[in-house]
Parts: sequence; C-alpha cells; structure tokens
Amino acid sequence: MDNADQSLKNRAKAVRLIGIANELLAMARELEIGETTPALPSLNEVGIAGGGRSAVTKDHPMWCELARQTYDDRRRRTKIFKSEDLFGEPAWDILLDLFIAAKMRRRVSVTSACIGAAVPSTTALRWIAVLERQELLVREADPGDARRVYVKLSARGYDAMLEYFASASRSVVLMDDAPPHAAAAR
Repeated sequence: MDNADQSLKNRAKAVRLIGIANELLAMARELEIGETTPALPSLNEVGIAGGGRSAVTKDHPMWCELARQTYDDRRRRTKIFKSEDLFGEPAWDILLDLFIAAKMRRRVSVTSACIGAAVPSTTALRWIAVLERQELLVREADPGDARRVYVKLSARGYDAMLEYFASASRSVVLMDDAPPHAAAAR
C-alpha cells in the first residue's frame, strides 16, 4: 500500500475515532452529572421535528465531526482572507449549526442560530424563514419562556443533511469499512 492510501486510511480512522470519542465524552458527562440517556432530551425535542430518520441514509457518528469541521472551515476562510463579504452562505451555516445541535442533542434558539450564521440578524431571520418555507427547519416556542423560540431541523432537513454528509464522505467511510482485499485493489 502506498503512502497516499495509508494516509487516507489513517485519516478515515482518525475521523472515526473522533466520533467515538465524542460519544464517550457524552456518556461520561451523563455519568458525571448523574443522568442516564433516557433523561436526555429526545431528538424529537431538540434536533429533529418528527423524530424521523431516513431509511435510505445510514446515520454515522462521523457526520457530526464532519459538520463541525465544515463549519470551522467556513469561519477560517473569513479569518484568513480578512473579509466577511467573500464567503457568505447563511442558509448553509444555519443548517450546519442545527445539524450539529441535533447530533449533540441540544436546543438552538433563534437568536443563537442568527449568531451562528455570522450575518446580521435581519439577514439570518430572512434565511430562517426561507428554510422554514422549504420545510428544512421548524420553529417551536419555549413552553417555559414565551419570549424564546427554538429552531430545529425538520425530518426532511435532517435526512438531507445525512444524505449530504454520507455522499460527501463516502470514500472515507467506504475505505474504512471495506474488507482489506477491497482497499488493496484501489
């Protein structure tokens, strides 16, 4: 196996380990604070409206890490090129933020989604409305505080993000999951 193949395989394993490590950290936190997994909010509550999962696209712990890297890469471009005007794509930033939140089982307020989009609030709110019309996200009022509204991916939005990351990283996952003789044939 040449160095490029080995490097790609090592990277795939590293990304997979990061996903596993994130899951272990979440479990350790649950144990530390005395909560068990059932006490965590359900995906229906915080991440996915309808709680659905695609029958077509297999979920993978690595997708959360890839979404984080994608989001971080977008922030890095702005910093390196010293311009916030070159790389604007607030809808994608909002979808990434909500996907990561769903995977981490945390809620995202509209205000937080606006901040995460790295654009003025009015622009982010406009894009939230567009994503809502496209049925990629939904808004929900906070039952404990009438002033706060949460946003989360709809089942359609979550499935689309799964499909995106599954197809965007298929070579990494396929190479990592392939039998040794199949990887050698590449």
